[in-house]
Amino acid sequence: MKRLLPSVACALFCLAAQAQDYPVKPITVVVPGAAGGPTDTLTRTLAASMGPLLKQTFIMDNSGGAGGIIGINKAAKARPDGYTLLLYHIGMATSPALYRKLPYDTLNDFDYIGRVANVPMTLIAKKAMPAANFSQFLAYARVNMDKMTYSHAGVGSASFLCGLLFMSSTNTTFTTVGYKGTGPAMTDLVGGQVDFMCDQATNSVPQIKSGNVKVYGVTTAARLASLPDVPTLDEQGLKGFDLVVWNGLFAPRGTPKPVLDKLVSALQAAVQDPAFRSRLADLSSEPASPEQATPEALRDLLKAEVEKWTPIIRKSGVFAD
Repeated sequence: MKRLLPSVACALFCLAAQAQDYPVKPITVVVPGAAGGPTDTLTRTLAASMGPLLKQTFIMDNSGGAGGIIGINKAAKARPDGYTLLLYHIGMATSPALYRKLPYDTLNDFDYIGRVANVPMTLIAKKAMPAANFSQFLAYARVNMDKMTYSHAGVGSASFLCGLLFMSSTNTTFTTVGYKGTGPAMTDLVGGQVDFMCDQATNSVPQIKSGNVKVYGVTTAARLASLPDVPTLDEQGLKGFDLVVWNGLFAPRGTPKPVLDKLVSALQAAVQDPAFRSRLADLSSEPASPEQATPEALRDLLKAEVEKWTPIIRKSGVFAD
């Protein structure tokens, strides 16, 4: 046993030294969604601010599919050295209810860095949808439920959850079409292959403004500055309908504290960076506050969201496995 002590001490010393020098190579951020989707766009925007602060390049690893499970598990199993991170959203909180057996422990297999941003969603439809407003859309949808298709980025994704909440709130049921990410789902909506979807404003506002899709409402309690003439769903009769997509930055459990401290410090600076804030405003998103961009705040948020969504999903009877 005594012979092992020097080697153990050496290993700990080396890890500490490496942590102090961190980062010395590019940092990979796992994004559990397709390139071009809202989470990917947000991650690239964050990387543009955090990269210079850490003096390293950020590399995107788009690992979509299975409602984010593939990407989340990939990050959970990565070496905890600070060179593989995870950026994901509300889907982290719903997977424990949607999947009866997960390959990772949602709350305990990650170290927390902090919340990054809050993203509203919009209810949008293909350009050829005949309804001119939400009231007409809902009436049309109720008559044509058996014919209409709702697209989403995979079971457990934000677009899936929004659809689940919408159907529950309107007492409707539609054929759902899942994709490996929001990007492909949006492509088919613009192409008219599917009828409607909920999408994060990061991705949908440019499509709305270009006239590629029709918009019928905003999912948050307040209207968006980028779409001031679009009423909220709450305004239009779906009282209490309020869904915002929060996004957080995580690291594999066991990442050295000096590394986490550097990442937290860089995130804190990024969410207050005028360039980052301006870019998020262009994306109809809101940066996390410094109080939200902490490990403790993200840990508390995830725990509370798991407790919130678990009974909702279980009541729906929807499982991904």
